[in-house]
Amino acid sequence: MTASSRPDLSDIHAGDWVDRRLPSAWRPYTRLARLDRPVGIWLALFPCLAALIQASHGFPAFRHLIVFSLGALLMRSAGSTINDIADRKFDAHVERTRFRPLASGRLRTRQAVAFLMVELALAASLLFFLTPYTRLIAICVLPLVFVYPLCKRFTHWPQAVLGAAFNWGMLMAWAEAAGHIPAGAIIMWIGAIAWQIGYDTVYAYVDLKDDTRLGLKSTAILFAQRGKACIGLFYALTVASWSLGGWLSGMSLPYAAGMMVIAAHLAWQAWRIDLQRPELNFKLFLSNIPTGVFLLCSALIGTW
Repeated sequence: MTASSRPDLSDIHAGDWVDRRLPSAWRPYTRLARLDRPVGIWLALFPCLAALIQASHGFPAFRHLIVFSLGALLMRSAGSTINDIADRKFDAHVERTRFRPLASGRLRTRQAVAFLMVELALAASLLFFLTPYTRLIAICVLPLVFVYPLCKRFTHWPQAVLGAAFNWGMLMAWAEAAGHIPAGAIIMWIGAIAWQIGYDTVYAYVDLKDDTRLGLKSTAILFAQRGKACIGLFYALTVASWSLGGWLSGMSLPYAAGMMVIAAHLAWQAWRIDLQRPELNFKLFLSNIPTGVFLLCSALIGTW
């Protein structure tokens, strides 16, 4: 049994640039890597670049920008592939995900696994451009990357695990640019985890009915009708952590102005959430791209 057809909630859009411009053999792999849905890439990249700016005390080295940008792209794509492999049977029964390549049968599992090996190999090749210390930090994230897709089976907090893994690049940025990971950097990372719990809970409300029917777990299911308040609390923790972390990292006064903008934007999101309107919640989830931009700009002006 699947939910009634709701094309506005599907994350696969027939007739988009993938269908119009790419060879048919490439299309399912492009969608498996979520290159047609780059929101996750931006949400992973902006905090990482903000950390890189803070660690560099200004505009970072060009090679660092290239390596970390490619790393965000490849690891987000690999994480998406792992997630789709693990959830392929569930995804077929969820309105938002039922047209994904594995759920719809356009790709077989062994093809997805082979593609994952290529993604991981490309990501691993970037380690040669990093210091040994940063390589060690990078390797430590792999257990989180592989365990996250299974979390929704046994805990209501998969968003916390995803947030830790998704924003690991912030710690790597400090390790690479500064040679150490200070307390301020860790607090900034904790703030990014809180942010991800908040916005990914908004996202999880889109799938609430399907996840409940399938016996899966999420913060949306845990928070239930208290979702607005809980998301607001995590957003407040985000701003508090980023403010304290920035201060400990030596950010100047203009950084505080950036935090005020982020606080206002996240407060607007929390106020707008309607637990009964999945399509609105999906739009609010997408509005976190500006949050990442504001964080990046705050870090930049905070080094003046």
